Amino acid sequence: MLHTAKVTAKFQTTVPTAVRKALHLQVGDFIGFEVSGNEVKLRRATPIDLAFNQALEGTLSEWHSEHDERAFKDL
Repeated sequence: MLHTAKVTAKFQTTVPTAVRKALHLQVGDFIGFEVSGNEVKLRRATPIDLAFNQALEGTLSEWHSEHDERAFKDL
């Protein structure tokens, strides 16, 4: 079954109740997005996902500047 949600002007959305229940999501949980072509798979993020992202963030500091923030703010 397809569940839908509207995207706001800030590109935010509400995760439908059926999806929250299927993923056992609670307030404060993280979700992951796996992109493959023009399809995206939504899943509950695991501790290893969060650790990987945190480790990766430390390697991207050269792209964190006011100029970069302005250049990519509309993406």
